[in-house]
Amino acid sequence: MSRKCQLTGKKANNAMSVSHSHRRTHRLQHANIQEKRVWWPQGNRWVKLRLSTKAIKTLDRKGLQAFAKEAGINLNKL
Repeated sequence: MSRKCQLTGKKANNAMSVSHSHRRTHRLQHANIQEKRVWWPQGNRWVKLRLSTKAIKTLDRKGLQAFAKEAGINLNKL
């Protein structure tokens, strides 16, 4: 499975490491992805998701059902 948030779609960003001599090399800035079990009241069960920490905060505010509908995810298939 890729390092990608299932609800927001956040993934790694291309960036440069810059040394003291200003020599630049490519690197990746990964999103802070956490595996989290979230209670889904409408389905009456736990759902395991890979979420960014920003998505976890938004999930507390919006709720799982509304956030998944906005992202176009079918929670029955997870």
